[in-house]
Amino acid sequence: MTAGVSVENLTVAYDDFLALDDVSIEVAAGESYGLVGESGSGKSTLLRAIAGLSPVAGGRILLDGKPLDIRHRDKAFYRKVQMVFQDPYGSLHPRQTVDRLLQEPLAIHGIADSERRILRALDEVGLGSSFRFRYSHQLSGGQRQRIAIARALIIEPQVMLLDEPTSALDASVQAEVLNLLEQVRRDRKLTYIMVSHDLGVVTHMCERLAVMKNGKVVERLSSADLVEGRLREDYTKNLMVASKGFVRAEA
Repeated sequence: MTAGVSVENLTVAYDDFLALDDVSIEVAAGESYGLVGESGSGKSTLLRAIAGLSPVAGGRILLDGKPLDIRHRDKAFYRKVQMVFQDPYGSLHPRQTVDRLLQEPLAIHGIADSERRILRALDEVGLGSSFRFRYSHQLSGGQRQRIAIARALIIEPQVMLLDEPTSALDASVQAEVLNLLEQVRRDRKLTYIMVSHDLGVVTHMCERLAVMKNGKVVERLSSADLVEGRLREDYTKNLMVASKGFVRAEA
């Protein structure tokens, strides 16, 4: 089972600064949806607002058609929605083994079959049981991000929020992690909302996307539109030109 996510007229304010200004997106169940834009455009703030990590001043967020409490997320929400952060070096506790890192969400949610779930999660992200009792400083950046993905997957969520999940990794490792994420989505029929500055990544991973600028959505389009250059806004055209490594696919 999976779930869709709707954001309606969302506003996030820090004092007098509007980080998000009347933003709306609609993500279907089982879809992979991209958020792109320059630094400071509001894309990560939108992801954090969905996760309950940014202060929402107005608007609604719905999960599977049901409105969320804007100011508070309960355990039931986090059982369905998990987030993978950008920095695999900062998101894992340095004094905990991989086993402890994976046990923690199971303990929080009162899930009993930890042995099966830990072994499955490690296998699913391509690491195996030999990594179970290592510490994060003994892992490469790509291995750390795989553990972060395993930690998110272990409670079997329906929605994954991905905040630049490969931007801190070497180019040679990025493709491996992206392919892993795509395989997991297909296998588990998950819904993804993915932030990236790299349009090549978005066209590979996402069916549709929203382009953000100054806290607003300025264009919504499909990945096919992006690849074919069917763009309305000059801002989106400039993003495409500026996106490092973006190569237009063959028609």
